[in-house]
Parts: sequence; C-alpha cells; structure tokens
Amino acid sequence: MIGNEILWTGFALLDLAAVLAVFRFFGRAGLLAMIVFSLLTCNIQVIKTVQLFGITTTLGNVLYASVFLSTDILGEFYGKKAAQQGVLLGFTALILVTVYMHIALYFTPAANDFAQPHLQAIFGFMPRIALGSMLAYLVSQWHDVWAFHLLKSWTRGKYLWIRNNGSTLISQALDTLVFCTIAFWGVFETSVWVQIVLSTYLMKTIMGILDTPFIYLARHIHKGRPETEKQASA
Repeated sequence: MIGNEILWTGFALLDLAAVLAVFRFFGRAGLLAMIVFSLLTCNIQVIKTVQLFGITTTLGNVLYASVFLSTDILGEFYGKKAAQQGVLLGFTALILVTVYMHIALYFTPAANDFAQPHLQAIFGFMPRIALGSMLAYLVSQWHDVWAFHLLKSWTRGKYLWIRNNGSTLISQALDTLVFCTIAFWGVFETSVWVQIVLSTYLMKTIMGILDTPFIYLARHIHKGRPETEKQASA
C-alpha cells in the first residue's frame, strides 16, 4: 500500500503540472477555470484529515495551494486586474455552490434515496466553517495579488521567485489565521488550536515552495502563446 507521504507528493506534483497543462492548452481562460475547479474541489477534500510526516492535516491543502499558483501566473502575464478577476470568480463560484447545495439539502428525499445523508455530511458545513473558508479565501487571495505586484514593482520585474514565494507564503499565513480563528477559536483548547494553525501552515508552506519551478515553466509556456493573446492581455 502506498504511504500517505508518497501519495501526497505525487498528488501535489500532479496538481501543479495540471495547472501548467491547462494553461498550455487554454491560456488565460484555462487558469480561471482551474481556480474555480481547485477551490470547489479543495473545499470538499478539506473535510478529510490525514496523517502526513507525523502530523494530522487536511487533504484540501494541495488543491488550495495551486490556486495561488494560478493567480500568480495570471498576475505575472496578464496583469493585476486579471488576477483579481480570477479571485472574484472563484469567490462567486464558492458562494453559489454553497448556497445551491444547501438548498438541495432541504428537498425531502425519496423513500429509496441513499444520497441525502452523504450530501448532508459533505455539504452541511457548520456556518463558522463556511464563513471562515470564504473570508479566508477572499482576504488571502486579494492580499496575494496586491503583494505579488508590490514585490514585482520593488524588484523592477526581476527575481520572479521572490514575488512568487513572498506573496504566497505571507498570504497563506493570513489564510490559515483567518480560517482557523473563525472556524476553530473557542472550539479547541488554545494549545490544540496553535497546533492546528502551525501544522496547516507548514503544509501550505511546502506547497508554496514546491510551486516555484512551475511558475518558471509557465513563463516558458507563455512565450509560446499566440501573439494575439499576449497583445489582448497587455
């Protein structure tokens, strides 16, 4: 049986590579689609906890981290407004899915229905968790776009790895603090709450660093994009 650590590493590399593949074939529109896909999927996977490298963490960290890669690629090659559009599109999709699935749960299931309890378990999140997820996403992603372009200005467009890692790692910290505070503060003892914050941020940090070579590969892919697309994004 494959260990969780090996599976997690392969999953992370697959997800980051998928972002590049979609970018290669679909360009800017593909990145917008990946933001929505990753955000919605990770909010389902986040309810599953796993043991990784000796700590307990949520599975959704992999896909959530790739959202930052998508917004950084959008910001780098298509500008700040394009990255902000991606953030707002993802936020809108998250709200709509949350509302629509909650409405679906209120329908009285048929006598032979088997899905209701499973849907209830997956989509019947407590209000604090749903609110924490939405606010954490909006705050952290909006900060990521702002910080990315601030660092790009400071470095005069050089050192892509600095703005990629700098903006992502700080934004991931904000995301972790906002979500864990809203969702878990007062639910767990302070010492346990701190452990949850630190373990969650550790996994996000690993993913943030891991995506560095992928944004450089994205630069190579962008050079091969049609000139009409580049001109439209200028």
